[in-house]
Amino acid sequence: MSGEYLWFLSILAGRSIVVVIFIVIMLRVMGKRQIGQFNVYDMALLMALANAVQNAMTAGKGELSVGITCAGALLVFGRILTLIITKAPAIEKYVIGSPTILINNGKLEKAHLKKELVTEHQLISVIRGHGLTGVRQVKLAILEVDGSVTIIPKPEKPAPSK
Repeated sequence: MSGEYLWFLSILAGRSIVVVIFIVIMLRVMGKRQIGQFNVYDMALLMALANAVQNAMTAGKGELSVGITCAGALLVFGRILTLIITKAPAIEKYVIGSPTILINNGKLEKAHLKKELVTEHQLISVIRGHGLTGVRQVKLAILEVDGSVTIIPKPEKPAPSK
């Protein structure tokens, strides 16, 4: 490898490090969120953020300052939208969505399964993952906005006394 090529690679590495440091600092300044529970809004912001900094990191047509400016604008917009949702919770349903009941008192809500594109087999797999064997053992199953399923089992009936 030529010295010029190594210099080019070191510039790319440096730009990437600058972008990551900037994003980490901005995310810390913007406030804590439950990173492990992305919703549609969070995923869209993440994809836009990745696209905004891509060229700044790889020496595409974008300059480092352009990538950082775009990333900063997206993060600030995300924070503003979060504040708006916090102040006006009715908007949250339209931006993020709302939970959907899939099982209610041991009965499948088939219309909800169809609407959310969840199969009975997928739901039964989740139920088994919670140590239950079937739909009848579930008091409530809720599809959360992050795509996870919350299972609330029916209370166990006490054994009859002798």
